[in-house]
Amino acid sequence: MKILFIHQNFPSQFVHLAAHLAQNKKNKIVALTVSQPQPISGVMLRPYTLLRPAAPETHPLLKDQESKILLAEACAAAALQLKREGFVPDIIIAHPGSGEALFMKDVFPQAKLIIYCEFYYNLEGQDVGFDPEIPPLNFQQRCRLRLKNTNNLLSMEIADAAISPTKWQKSTYPSWAQEKITVIHDGIDVERLTFNPHARIEVAANQHHGALSFNPGDEVLSYVARNLEPVRGFQCLMRALPNILRKRTNAHALIVGGDGLGYGHCAPNSLSWREYLTAEVGGELDLRRVHFLGKVPYQTYLDLLSVSKVHSYWTTPFVLSWSFLEAAFSGLPVIASNTQPVTEFATKLGVETFDFFDVDAFAEKADRLLQTKMNLRRKVNFPELYLENSLKQQVKLINDI
Repeated sequence: MKILFIHQNFPSQFVHLAAHLAQNKKNKIVALTVSQPQPISGVMLRPYTLLRPAAPETHPLLKDQESKILLAEACAAAALQLKREGFVPDIIIAHPGSGEALFMKDVFPQAKLIIYCEFYYNLEGQDVGFDPEIPPLNFQQRCRLRLKNTNNLLSMEIADAAISPTKWQKSTYPSWAQEKITVIHDGIDVERLTFNPHARIEVAANQHHGALSFNPGDEVLSYVARNLEPVRGFQCLMRALPNILRKRTNAHALIVGGDGLGYGHCAPNSLSWREYLTAEVGGELDLRRVHFLGKVPYQTYLDLLSVSKVHSYWTTPFVLSWSFLEAAFSGLPVIASNTQPVTEFATKLGVETFDFFDVDAFAEKADRLLQTKMNLRRKVNFPELYLENSLKQQVKLINDI
């Protein structure tokens, strides 16, 4: 079987599936991508670039659309080159969010297209309007958000099948579109989440403290996000930390995440959210015991899950993070916001929840768990999300279409 993966940041959500399919020597796997990822054995990478830059005079409401069309155009050009070289896929598996899948059926009309349905934007009932601190969208912003689904809709129309990783993410789509979506999670590789009693996290010296080292058993509260921002409740964490650190005089917070903006709005005064919220909390926060690690290698992240005593997770009604599920599957005690993406899994994972904005409830739960004697990591029995089961379902869907 010939399979074409399309994702500007490949492998991303397709990392396990692409590697699994490539193990079968009867398959020929190609990936079109903008990034320069680490190679996956058996997967031929074909990076591509935009054919031209965006035009500065584009209508403001069409700027997002133009960026997606430019990616779709460049991706189609790369696909046409593959076709000239003799590669015609039986299956195309694409993330449609950036527009790359839009013209694939025009290049390969006989191929079956599977799209990854991550999130459908809505003007109410999800992330928009959830946080009262964020000003409501003005009319132009509402129009722009509505247009963000253009790509979703066009890709859904031409797709032969679709996958959403969670039931809640599927539910964000219109009812007619949900009929085409099968819920299959990307899969959790439980084996690599095994507790490591020898794990260690090193923190370099700065103006607040000397060099530090943390090991399993230390009073460590962890927080992980791609970027430190309100969509992932970073503001709530920062506002809760002074209370937690006052109660737990030996506790330290290890915070992973960059200063960029992944989702939502910017912090005031051109500051990063880390800078803005550190200034807001001010002298109440003991910066000798709060450590911003930035973005870290995956192995450091795994070590953090072994070192941490309690893991914290927030999300608005938005895409669920892998870190939430991986922390829970590692057996680490997790406390998380009781928002819909979390509550779909919280009971089966044994995760304690709290209201997203209730920093006192979070601090109370964190205090209790931090003072609990560390025991052996608990075993999480949730086979529906095990990697091998997810791969079986994904391969079945591919074979069925």
